[in-house]
Amino acid sequence: MPEIGSTLREARMRARIDITEVEQATKIRAKYLRALENEEWGLLPGPTFIKSFLREYADYLGLDARTLVEEYKVRYERPSEHELAPISPKLGRDRRGGGGAGYRAPRVAPRWLIVGGALVLIVIVLGIVGSLGGDDGSPGSTSTAGQRTGTTTTTPRRTSTRATPAPTQASVRILPTGTVYVCLVDGGGRVLIAGTQFTAGQQVPVHRARKLRITLGNNAVQLRVNGRALSVPASSTAIAYEITPAGARSLPVDEAPTCT
Repeated sequence: MPEIGSTLREARMRARIDITEVEQATKIRAKYLRALENEEWGLLPGPTFIKSFLREYADYLGLDARTLVEEYKVRYERPSEHELAPISPKLGRDRRGGGGAGYRAPRVAPRWLIVGGALVLIVIVLGIVGSLGGDDGSPGSTSTAGQRTGTTTTTPRRTSTRATPAPTQASVRILPTGTVYVCLVDGGGRVLIAGTQFTAGQQVPVHRARKLRITLGNNAVQLRVNGRALSVPASSTAIAYEITPAGARSLPVDEAPTCT
């Protein structure tokens, strides 16, 4: 077979292709292409690159790339050290267990003996661990037992809840919806609203005290006692309430404040 390099060069020249065109098409540097044509293998990076460059160059020129690569392998690639290593007869006998006349195969302990020894060792280790844990019921031993079984002892948290202090003052808010007479005094009899008539929508201040007593001329009013709405029923007589922090209770007419 013709030389590899001359085959590449003649094919390129027959096709009238410049080396720079091959470089642009294959992305192989021109100096490596010239080294392939001149079979200057020492100028190339290594056997792997040589075979890769040969394959790409041959494909570009329309040559049989596989044949050129195989030709390079036959002519220039050296067999690996593994391929060159002779087979040792002694090594073959050792692997087959033949040996020489004085050769003795190493003795191997029976499997049951190995398994029995392992079980004895496990029992000894477990006995040592158990003796370290202790069974005296002390807090330390309980903690160790908990760790051994994998359980986690948690102390329940005490939730301290503070009781909300009971309110010490009562409050009343008066929202007139029509003309209404109002008399308001505290628990000591001090007059807070002295028999005043209010009209619908008129603003009345909120009053607070430990105890309040109120007299209404009619139910043309909305009351909010301790922040809660209190429904005032219709009545042909005066309407009276005693208001404490606990709530409101109706008063008989003879106990209603008069603010006089």
